[in-house]
Amino acid sequence: MTAGLPALLALAGCSLAPAYHRPDPAIPPSWSAGAPDLRADEAALPAVSYREIFRDPHLLAIIGQALANNQDLRVALANVAAARAQSRVAQAQILPQLDVTAGADVRHGEAGGASNNLPGKSYALDGGLSGFEVDLFGRLSNLSTAAFNEYLGTEAALRSARLTLVAQVAATYLTLAADRSLLAIAVDTEDSATRSVELTRVRLAGGLAPRTDLRQAETILSQAQSDKAQLTTQVAQDRAALDLLVGAPVADADLPAAIETVEGLRAAIPAGLDSRILLRRPDVVQAEYALRAANARIGAARAAFFPTISLTAVAGLASTALSALFTGGAFNWQVAPQATLPIFDGGANRGNLAFAKAERDAATAKYQKAIQTAFSDVATALARRATIDDQLAADTRLEAAAADTLTLVTARYQRGIDTYLDLLDAQRTLYQARRTVANTRLVRATNLVAVYRALGGDQLVDTLPPPTGNGG
Repeated sequence: MTAGLPALLALAGCSLAPAYHRPDPAIPPSWSAGAPDLRADEAALPAVSYREIFRDPHLLAIIGQALANNQDLRVALANVAAARAQSRVAQAQILPQLDVTAGADVRHGEAGGASNNLPGKSYALDGGLSGFEVDLFGRLSNLSTAAFNEYLGTEAALRSARLTLVAQVAATYLTLAADRSLLAIAVDTEDSATRSVELTRVRLAGGLAPRTDLRQAETILSQAQSDKAQLTTQVAQDRAALDLLVGAPVADADLPAAIETVEGLRAAIPAGLDSRILLRRPDVVQAEYALRAANARIGAARAAFFPTISLTAVAGLASTALSALFTGGAFNWQVAPQATLPIFDGGANRGNLAFAKAERDAATAKYQKAIQTAFSDVATALARRATIDDQLAADTRLEAAAADTLTLVTARYQRGIDTYLDLLDAQRTLYQARRTVANTRLVRATNLVAVYRALGGDQLVDTLPPPTGNGG
């Protein structure tokens, strides 16, 4: 038996898991939309830090707070710690577990008694391994591989949570800035509409204007007042949402005054985007680790069809005298191998194998879906990026034209050339044009957030590289 033990240990580690091959990504090799500099044929793009994208100092300070305080990140960190511990437990199952016990036995009895326990003392010191499974067919090693890949998946999930948090904080910050701009526009319009209503009342009292002019002036005032009330609520809700993401109240000094005052947003993404960049997105990395874990569990399920060999070995020292415990004659040992061969299990092993294969197929589909989703996210964001600057330029020209029109119509109305309805139409047009510019600025800024999030790489957020192409 002792001669066969090294041979058994040498056989341990044979794996029945299918060889892992990364599925070919079901995506085109290049982007179908976007500016020409986004379709350069470089093989990869270095990770871009959010600090290079969102360069507003107040926004960067808020993002730093969120990364330190956000409760969802703390949950993700705890999940990583739990998965790491589970991986260590699974790895430990492959190794022998050694135990040492020490004991002393003191017996008392009466002379001439019927008991066979004669008075005396004995001492023992034993060490051994209990139920060590020789991993001949890789069941334990495959379970360990699966647990390790699950742990790496939680690391990727943590990076995904960080990436999502950065994007959410930036988007909420920008939304707050835009809503404050819209609120300022509504307040400004309310002030000018109030003056118009007062002037029209005076003209009505003097018989210089009909009552319809007053009622029309009041419509603009009421609309501005309604927008003001709604936007006041929206600004408060934006502030509350930002505080929740950060995990603490944000200082007033760090809050944006308006979308126009947000500083340093990057205007362009660096050239060199290749579709393979998506393989480093945290959600894609997480999906691949899940696929690797499912692949390893097939090997564990296959190993269940083969014999299981367990070893229990004890070696120790025993003596009736403590002083003789460590002498040569006190040594004793015992090895008890046990083999278990599955004969009839009611189809449980076949069911487990079929289940493991189905899980692998599902993980493959999820991996492909993750890549397709990533490609769709990037293509959608880049398509919007290619036209948003033109839209903002057009909206800005429209605002300038509307402001000039209002100036001209006001002068013509004062000279009695245009009607009050013409003046009100010019006021409405300018009000809507100013709102449109603010909203387009928000779309442009949040599109940058969408591109950053879709690319999924941040050298200050991502700390673990994606899996290599093939292998366990």
